[in-house]
Amino acid sequence: MADIVLKAENREAVGKNKVNKLRQQAIVPGVVYGKDKENINVQFTSRDFEKVLSQAGTSTIIDLDLDGEKLPVLIKDYQMHPFKSQFFHVDFQAINAKEAIRVTVPVYLSGRDDIRVEPSVLVQNIDTVEVECLPMYIPQYAEVVVTEMQIGDAFTVADLDIAKNENINILLEDDEVVCSLQEPQEEVVVDDEESESAADVPTVDETEEKEDEE
Repeated sequence: MADIVLKAENREAVGKNKVNKLRQQAIVPGVVYGKDKENINVQFTSRDFEKVLSQAGTSTIIDLDLDGEKLPVLIKDYQMHPFKSQFFHVDFQAINAKEAIRVTVPVYLSGRDDIRVEPSVLVQNIDTVEVECLPMYIPQYAEVVVTEMQIGDAFTVADLDIAKNENINILLEDDEVVCSLQEPQEEVVVDDEESESAADVPTVDETEEKEDEE
């Protein structure tokens, strides 16, 4: 089912101290969750996982090579150190080829660098969409071509390429705006000297206070 393989091992180390020792060796702990199945604790190298994540993201099925047995899974979630390039933990979802699953896929605006109307600003309202389908129909992304957009045009969920695929159910309303093309807004530049001059002009209350003091 999948062409991307992550080599892994069954993990015996559990508990904070033991898991931290794994991380110190650049080994990442993970868990495989499956419907009506027992969870499987796994581990793999940080380098291998980073490579697989860059290829598959969270919307492509991969093969988890678990001690020689290949298990189709999705990378469901992963945690990283807040400022170091270090993976803390990974959750995998075991895949049943006959059961529909929900997956979040990125939205890709094709041709955004070739929009003919200039100047213009392309505003993207939706970056990802959640879909439900059988594993064999999971799309890598949802696409819409924006090259020919004119000022005031907008594309909705119904305009995405996957919206035309009867095997994929998008879990958003059809009329949700994905992107729109707008005129650039002019920035109002305030002259510092004018601002200072305006600040120096006394108000009516200030003038009255001075007269009372005199």
